[in-house]
Amino acid sequence: MKTTVDIPDGELADAMKFTGAKTKREAIVTAIEEFNRRRRMAELVKYSASSRSLVTAAELQKLRRKE
Repeated sequence: MKTTVDIPDGELADAMKFTGAKTKREAIVTAIEEFNRRRRMAELVKYSASSRSLVTAAELQKLRRKE
């Protein structure tokens, strides 16, 4: 979808530097994907202590050693 957006030059330059993007579009898409990924992870963290069926890190390592 084509959209016209006024993005400050410094912010776009930083996004390109941090993402390693070669184009403005690539930098913006990568930044949006990263933002969305972080938000999804933050939502998951809310539920991390609410389930008794989740395995702890120590339990997971113990299970991996058995294999």
